[in-house]
Amino acid sequence: MACRALYLASLSSSFSSSISSSSSPQSHQTRSKALQHLFSVLVILLALAVQFLAPRLPFQILQSFTSKQISLRNPIVFTSPPTCPKPPPLFESSSTFYTDTERSMALAEQAKKVAAEFDFPKENVNKAVKEFLREMSEGLEKDGTELSQIPTYVTAVPNGTEKGLYMAVDLGGTNFRVCSIQLHGNTTFSLTQSKVAIPRELMVAKTSKELFSFLAKQIEAFLKTHHEEHYFHHIRRRNTGGQTKEEEIFNLGFTFSFPVQQVGINKGMLMRWTKGFDIPDAIGKDVCALLQVEIDELNLPVRVAALVNDTVGTLMARSYTSPGKTGTLLGSIFGTGTNGAYVEKLDKITKLVNKKDAGNYDNSTGEMVVNTEWGSFDNSLRTLPNTAYDIELDEKSVNPGIQMFEKRISGMFLGEILRLALVKLLHDPKVSLFKDENSATNDISSTTTIAVDSPIWKQWGIDTSLLSICAGDDSHGLRITRQTLDKDYGISAASAEDAEAVKIIAGAVGKRAARLAAVAIAAVVLQSGRLDTANPATTEQKENISPPRGNVQSEGRGEVREEDVIDIGVDGSLVEFYPDFEEHIRAALREVEQIGEQGEKRVRIGIAKDGSGVGAALIALVAGKVASPQQ
Repeated sequence: MACRALYLASLSSSFSSSISSSSSPQSHQTRSKALQHLFSVLVILLALAVQFLAPRLPFQILQSFTSKQISLRNPIVFTSPPTCPKPPPLFESSSTFYTDTERSMALAEQAKKVAAEFDFPKENVNKAVKEFLREMSEGLEKDGTELSQIPTYVTAVPNGTEKGLYMAVDLGGTNFRVCSIQLHGNTTFSLTQSKVAIPRELMVAKTSKELFSFLAKQIEAFLKTHHEEHYFHHIRRRNTGGQTKEEEIFNLGFTFSFPVQQVGINKGMLMRWTKGFDIPDAIGKDVCALLQVEIDELNLPVRVAALVNDTVGTLMARSYTSPGKTGTLLGSIFGTGTNGAYVEKLDKITKLVNKKDAGNYDNSTGEMVVNTEWGSFDNSLRTLPNTAYDIELDEKSVNPGIQMFEKRISGMFLGEILRLALVKLLHDPKVSLFKDENSATNDISSTTTIAVDSPIWKQWGIDTSLLSICAGDDSHGLRITRQTLDKDYGISAASAEDAEAVKIIAGAVGKRAARLAAVAIAAVVLQSGRLDTANPATTEQKENISPPRGNVQSEGRGEVREEDVIDIGVDGSLVEFYPDFEEHIRAALREVEQIGEQGEKRVRIGIAKDGSGVGAALIALVAGKVASPQQ
């Protein structure tokens, strides 16, 4: 810029020289020199001004001074200088992930087609309920039916006023749990418990005595720790030759989670071992008697009063803790597996009433709890839905052809059904699930990839918890679902459209499971006749007593009278954690012809916890007057 100013100054100097040389008269010589000096000063000032203002002048003016002549054909135009053109954007985005892209609806339509395969409409619900009722009646008449309908010898359910201290033990697998439960008589209780792992060598011991002796010693250790005064008082009495009083004996409920043929409330023959146990010596023996013998050898004040199924325990625990005046009709589990136990009229259990070698039971209530084992409902597939995914799951399962109802409802199987449906779409070249032409079609500006070792390619690879996550995901762009696909299943950069497709199919699988669950609940309600008759007998009603239940807030549904409520106890991960599972059940109940909207309003569904602890203790209470088991 300074060079440009000096150049202009030199031009002005030359111009001034030419003026002075052309002027010849002497009189003008002094004036010319003055003008020359003045003009030089003006040029210098102009040069300094140009140097100062040049950076602030439009580009075209500066260009005119250096390279172009200003003319009519080339005027000074006040415009911005030319720049390199900006390339057009590949995609529209903002500064954050999960932006809204123009989405193709093709994948959503394909997902809806798959979801439609899981539809279980009103007419199918009613057909299944009729079949369930038929199989219930058949199972009450004879053994060897699809619905086992096993008599439990439990003849009354709690009403919440029961009091006392009871014990329960639970051999559910590799752990052994010992509990004591103090019933307070106002639907509340206090629980104390301990748990110990079963040593591996005892799971495969040569004789049953080794295992059951270990279990009895755990009961002894529990009494010493948590009921020290009671235990040592009993020992002193025994050592001095005194007799143990009846009220000092703990009635114990024994939850034994292995297949047994129950022939009394505290008598059941072991059919086979599962879950890694293998003690041939115990097969065919009464497990209650095996435990009682070891308890007696230690002189413990404990009587094995009841053999407990976890579903029956769920029924008992709910009946004790539920509010209001009614006893619970049904205890059901919708979790890893599914099953239900309900209160049946004794005269309908003809296979027990007419059985000559049936064990002793109390018939004063005219009722008995029946363990349905409904996981095997409709193994013949007369009314159950049967998609290609159900067929493949069953064929590749460890027990093909059985537990067909359970395979469409329980948490063990729903994730696998979803996986099979997604894999089918992935293998279809016409479907764009987890596939992007380029990153521009994905709202997080990346390309979806599936890891080679992704669980989606492996049997049982998808956990049923994914269904719950999808059902409850209301985040923008289904962000939570996509994060789960990335973290747990090796599917990175899934698009919003991918996540929506997974959500649609997962929702259909979960909804069908809930509607099938409603089939079982509806059938039990209709079988019981509870829509027209009284509530199940409770423990206090056996003594013709009907005490108040205490100040308990009712969970009744609106205008339904408390005495008309049909109470259902449920437990398991599906009913506890799957959003809208109960709502789907209720929608299906309203569609059952004999129930309808009015009947559905009478059904109260409530969570029942710890059936193997509290429920087992309550069964021990009911069974308290039964004699000790003898080997």
